[in-house]
Amino acid sequence: MTTAEDSAAPDIRREVRAFARHLFGVYTGGALSYMIDLGHRTGLFDAAAAGPATSAELADRAGLQERYVREWLGAVVTGGIMTYDAGSGRYTLPPVQAATLTGTTSKNMAPMAAMVALLGQNLDGIEDAFRHGGGVPYPAFDGFAGVMDQLGRLPLDELLVDVWLPLVPGLVERLTAGARVADVGCGSGHAMVLLGAAFPNSTFTGYDIAEDALARGRAEAADLPNVTFEVADAAAFRPAAPLDVVFAIDAVHDQADPAAVLRGVHDALVPGGTFVMIDMAASSDLAENVGNPFAPWIYAISTLHCMTVSLAQDGAGLGAAWGEQVARTMLAEAGFGEVSTRPAPGQALNLIYATQRPG
Repeated sequence: MTTAEDSAAPDIRREVRAFARHLFGVYTGGALSYMIDLGHRTGLFDAAAAGPATSAELADRAGLQERYVREWLGAVVTGGIMTYDAGSGRYTLPPVQAATLTGTTSKNMAPMAAMVALLGQNLDGIEDAFRHGGGVPYPAFDGFAGVMDQLGRLPLDELLVDVWLPLVPGLVERLTAGARVADVGCGSGHAMVLLGAAFPNSTFTGYDIAEDALARGRAEAADLPNVTFEVADAAAFRPAAPLDVVFAIDAVHDQADPAAVLRGVHDALVPGGTFVMIDMAASSDLAENVGNPFAPWIYAISTLHCMTVSLAQDGAGLGAAWGEQVARTMLAEAGFGEVSTRPAPGQALNLIYATQRPG
């Protein structure tokens, strides 16, 4: 006699097999991320974008060793990134793939793969934090400033001045006329360099705790007398004079004391001064993030970096998925007025928050 449990068993087995295939796809995607990072680092994608080539021709274009290039090609061809014509022995990077793996616009996603490689460096420390608390401190993430600079540079070049700033009413006019501006948690300071060049009547100061990142900013801003950088904890920055505008770009959620950061920004602004915060586009409610295609990335990078660097300092551990609801609450508690949010054009991972210190 067949029981209900027996008849259900084949369905369960099929579901198990289906999930196993999904899981293997997850692992394969992780491995292919390293291949994309290598292709970006070595210039292989740019070389492939020049036209179909054999492995030897591609290696010659990029100045690389053919044997390594051939094995790499095997991975990216079977991974659906490039194509292979067995008759000619040539490999091709199709136009659609080239559009998202090469070029100088925000559509180039190749730099993103470096984050996967970087965040795998500290799994032992993360595991220990899972078991005993605390976290992995920022200095343990060797090369993080460079990866973040690489990730943010193209979108900032393309979008910051011409697309994002006009979304905040009156901001372009204020910067054009002349304003005192700061960027809290500025990283390599590329945003300040772009704004300094675009708005010569304003002065710009970037604050960050990472001296290696600020060194990059100082070098890039060498010819801009209106751009400077200072080493400072974002929660304790105290400008010499009140500010008209403050930016915080993907910086608040991983602070040890984000509430103090927001209060400090509020207090540093003149009455009526503007705060522009660009941060992750997520809800504070997990249920609302289910189905968001970007949510797994946001929660994962938070676990592996954003949250742990905060908890390493006995901090709040907000994490990258702190979400719009919590952000609005914290901005209100810091003393800010009405908050507007807009999706960041060209950067689906981000929201642009704009608010002011009441006048």
